[in-house]
Amino acid sequence: MVSRPSPKSAPKALSHAEQTRLRHRTPRLDATMACDTAFRIIARRCLKDLTANHAATCEGDADALHHLRVAVTRLRTAISFFSPMVGGPQRTRIRDELKWLNAHLGAVRDLDVAIERLKEINQQHPKADYRSWNRERAASQRHLARVLQSVRYRRLVKNLSGWIDNGPWSIQAGTQLARERASPIVIYSARKLTRWQEKLLKKRRKLPKMSTRKRHRLRLLNKKLSYSIEFFEGLFPDKGFAKQQAALKYLRRAKRSLGQLNDDANSQFLAAALQREGIEAPLKILTRKREKRLIRTTTAAYEKLAALKPLRA
Repeated sequence: MVSRPSPKSAPKALSHAEQTRLRHRTPRLDATMACDTAFRIIARRCLKDLTANHAATCEGDADALHHLRVAVTRLRTAISFFSPMVGGPQRTRIRDELKWLNAHLGAVRDLDVAIERLKEINQQHPKADYRSWNRERAASQRHLARVLQSVRYRRLVKNLSGWIDNGPWSIQAGTQLARERASPIVIYSARKLTRWQEKLLKKRRKLPKMSTRKRHRLRLLNKKLSYSIEFFEGLFPDKGFAKQQAALKYLRRAKRSLGQLNDDANSQFLAAALQREGIEAPLKILTRKREKRLIRTTTAAYEKLAALKPLRA
């Protein structure tokens, strides 16, 4: 079984509802709010989610690990979304450190997903032996705990907090930069969301012939767009809310299918690597039939997304 903390002593992962309430303790976004203020609010929410799941992830809670990894991805998305106005050497260093953290989180998360996928494949064999996989997961978890308790991790969180509030980006000279930081978020977000949606829909046309690597890139763009829409839900007028929700529905549907394709590819890679070390696992985790079905589901979701008018705040 996946390593989990003792219920008597270890912290538990926050539920989705608890994390939502935690995020909403920060100030709400307002349509006339300046972009720099909006960035701080959004980034602060992501950082709160990250730190809220730190202790439980250190203890081996798989749900907390997932939530922490999502918080990192959302934070990276926020930095990318506001990239024209938060640039500079410090942003580059923080972006690299978040990539480092995400790689360590992903190593354990990929094992969690692979174990669950193997159980699904072997559900007709309840006595299948996962002890070798669980030992591998436990070893990766111990390494992750050391990472999350390291000086490097603590420095990252401290630097992030200071950079979000008072980073050099917030006082960079230049008329254009100052104008972008002061522009209303409702105008900037509408332009950015439209550009990202157009980029996604253009790339999705080659989905049936995409390599695993290119599908992964499409999935990341899909995530960035869906998370960004979620950032700005409160900015959309009531009459536009239905369209926004429809866009999110199709993006989430595509994200699930692309995620399953990516998870299966990662699981298959892990299985091959571990089998070379003598750990048994089926090598054909992603069958051609399943791959075609997931691609069809993704394509259908994007066709419906394309039928919607561009997102506007």
